[in-house]
Amino acid sequence: MTAAAPAVVELDQVTFRWPGQSANTIAIDELQLRAGEHLFVRGPSGSGKTTLLNLLAGIHVPTSGRIQMLGTDMAALSPSRRDRFRADHIGVVFQQFNLLPYLSILENVTVSCAFSQRKRERAAGAVEVKATARRLLRSLNLPDELHQSRVAELSVGQQQRVAVARALIGSPEIVIADEPTSALDADNRDRFLDLLFHEADAQGCTLIFVSHDPELSQRFEHVMELADSAPRSAV
Repeated sequence: MTAAAPAVVELDQVTFRWPGQSANTIAIDELQLRAGEHLFVRGPSGSGKTTLLNLLAGIHVPTSGRIQMLGTDMAALSPSRRDRFRADHIGVVFQQFNLLPYLSILENVTVSCAFSQRKRERAAGAVEVKATARRLLRSLNLPDELHQSRVAELSVGQQQRVAVARALIGSPEIVIADEPTSALDADNRDRFLDLLFHEADAQGCTLIFVSHDPELSQRFEHVMELADSAPRSAV
């Protein structure tokens, strides 16, 4: 019998409570995700979705319990080492994209490699980073003639694709997407998800996707509901 692959993301009895509050913002009994698995996290505004993402990314540490990312106990790392871990191993698609308006599309994609030697090496070496970025952009339907354009010249949908390429360059093991489809109509939303899944699957990365839109959950193999302060586990 083949042994199960180790968990890429593992939460055990995790709670998070803001200072001065009497109730937990996050209370999760357990969660395990393996390489290449997709998790959909849903819940209304104020349910703790962004807080959970910040815990997974090492921006916050839990009040109690344990969060392991790639076998690393995040709370055991110093803040600077958590920053380094995030730069090396995690790609993030932000709700507002967080693209740099004074850089070109190509520069926006490659900028994450400037902060991580590991991502730079995984993007085929410093000389080939731009070539890898161009391949990603093409795969996301952004042709070469746009690559030197400023992001302000792009549509919302095109900006989202640039954000996905930036998150995926350097083959991070984990990609976190924070409500990236909130500004899209249904057709563009579905096309965006198709592109995101295709690229994530091509790289074998674990995808954690947060949204308040329950219709999207049917496309994911794992779903976590954040609705109240009760303990939760992935299903």
